[in-house]
Amino acid sequence: METRDKDGTSPPSSKKKNVSKEEEELQGQPGICGLTNLGNTCFMNSALQCLSNVPQLTEYFITNRYLEELNFGNPLGMKGEIAEAYADLVKQAWSGQHCSIVPHAFKTKVGHFASQFLGYQQHDSQELLSFLLDGLHEDLNRVKKKEYVELCDAAGRPDLVVAEEAWYNHKRRNNSVIVDTFHGLFKSTLVCPDCGNVSVTFDPFCYLSVPLPVNPKRVMEVFYVSMDPRRKPEQHRLIVPKKGKVSDLCVALSKHTGVPPDRMMVADVFSHRFYKIYQLDDPLSSILDRDDIFIYEVSPRAGNDEGMREDIVLPIYLRERSPARDFNNSYYGLMLFGHPLLLSVPRDRLTWDALYHILLYRLSRYVARPSSDDDDDGDDKGDGGNKGNNPSKSGQTAGGNPQDPGLDQAGPSSGVMGRNRAPADNSPGPSNWPQRSRRKHLFTLQTVNSNGTSDRLTFNEDGHGVSFSSQPYIAIDWEPDMKKRYYNEVEAEGYVKHECVSYVLKKAPVKLQECIELFTTVETLEKENPWYCPNCKQHRLATKKLDLWMLPEILIIHLKRFSYTKFSREKLDLLVEFPIRDLDLSEFVIKPQSESEPGLYKYDLIAVSNHYGGLRDGHYTTFACNKDSGQWHYFDDNSVSPVTEDEVEAEGAQAEGGQPEGGQAEGAQPNFSGPPEPPVCSPPNCENMDVN
Repeated sequence: METRDKDGTSPPSSKKKNVSKEEEELQGQPGICGLTNLGNTCFMNSALQCLSNVPQLTEYFITNRYLEELNFGNPLGMKGEIAEAYADLVKQAWSGQHCSIVPHAFKTKVGHFASQFLGYQQHDSQELLSFLLDGLHEDLNRVKKKEYVELCDAAGRPDLVVAEEAWYNHKRRNNSVIVDTFHGLFKSTLVCPDCGNVSVTFDPFCYLSVPLPVNPKRVMEVFYVSMDPRRKPEQHRLIVPKKGKVSDLCVALSKHTGVPPDRMMVADVFSHRFYKIYQLDDPLSSILDRDDIFIYEVSPRAGNDEGMREDIVLPIYLRERSPARDFNNSYYGLMLFGHPLLLSVPRDRLTWDALYHILLYRLSRYVARPSSDDDDDGDDKGDGGNKGNNPSKSGQTAGGNPQDPGLDQAGPSSGVMGRNRAPADNSPGPSNWPQRSRRKHLFTLQTVNSNGTSDRLTFNEDGHGVSFSSQPYIAIDWEPDMKKRYYNEVEAEGYVKHECVSYVLKKAPVKLQECIELFTTVETLEKENPWYCPNCKQHRLATKKLDLWMLPEILIIHLKRFSYTKFSREKLDLLVEFPIRDLDLSEFVIKPQSESEPGLYKYDLIAVSNHYGGLRDGHYTTFACNKDSGQWHYFDDNSVSPVTEDEVEAEGAQAEGGQPEGGQAEGAQPNFSGPPEPPVCSPPNCENMDVN
């Protein structure tokens, strides 16, 4: 049991005596105070450290000016409790008496007013910061009774007049230290695509959420399986259009292999089966980076030429028989293993015998042929053991002689025919086909469902072979002793890496100004969020443009590193370069400059929120510049250490490391002159750093 004081800190008698010289120097310095991680609360600690190092706001609380402005009667506020809890935390951190503090009281208060932060789940630091700034504003709002204000469109009036009106109306309802410090003004322009009606409004903002330029290219790793049984599967790294189709993936692979794209089939392999077989016009966005994609070479598609035969592509599964688990000896004892196969077979010459020999050829790299001694043994057992063979229990017996002349030279889609043809009668299945002296068979064949878990009889027989009523899936069933004797698992799992695997798609870093420029470009509204045109009296997909009209004293910049599609979400790892001093945003501010009062739009960096890890997990830390000493420090929960400006730039803009699920290096997301807006948080076990 560890004893704590009421404020959550350790009493003098129980504090650690063995502290480093560096920690001794930090003790007693205002603002150099860590925050204990209460359990997945690094997202909260990072946001608090950034906000705590905003000089104007911290001075406001330390000097108790907030006491005069607490608004206990605001129905939109929290009865002053959030402001008081934050004030207590800031006073402790800047008292110079603590090396670290436990923000338990503040965490409890936040959870009381925002149920999403109850408990100790992982959260987004931006969500906490947004809640905290809004809560502090309402608790400290100088407007005790908000009057009704009607929002007015520009209606052709000059921008300067409309902007002053909008800001005046905003201050009539919202007047606090948060508005004074963090609020700016947007100009929003909407244009109806039908009638051309233009709507101009001016809206306040508390932080800039700017997008990152999205790379139009995407790197995908696939395994190529050739029809040549002697060739091992090849791993390829392909660069394809991010918004392309599966056909683009085949075209990219064709440049490496020389195989035409129309002789390729793309499949997602999961748990030894085909999770999905893609069509050429399927979007690449439906394929996730973590999917195991196999591209198989198949026979050419049947064209209009009468001389071209029609091939059917059979998905082939591998199964091993184990003791059945129920009383009637059914197929619950068959387990999938290995990699599945897509096999081209001539439709008009397909028989079970021919399929067996084609499979022997395709598997010849890792399936051994029986020796002559094995064949003799097979004759003795085969003549007696195959009488009355029931396919419902044992599958279609793959008979025939593996040593028949010409089979070794047969290609994988050569249409090799077995000597057994299905008779031209209405016999129910291969069990009634003419039997002949059998050699030792290595495996049996069975039609199965797409999961390979249950058998199905979807074939018809006539004098010309086997026809299927739907897309067939074939399972190769092995007896354990036969598999152990003839199946080489090491060779079957082997593959080679193509030279393209060493290629890396280098992502050129972008400047922060490029992200802000992208934020101010014209965009078309999405179908889910149309604009109601007052002229057309209809919802329209209008074009929208945001411009910066007035910037605040402390500017918070949040880079949106989340990219969402219908099938996936990812964290963008683009490197973003930013300066420590003199970030000039004057080119983006459209408010006319006054010679007597020129606008000051240059910012110095004072705090950075770092996120280590990927989309689903990670850890938050903070870089912050002390308002008193000007010294930068690195805050990692309750640990604090001094750093140089060079380290801040290097870690922030140039940080690299391995990313989960095959991603590239992580980049930097800066917050200038203010607190952070980071992405998702979780346990601190990842190597990447991302700056928000």
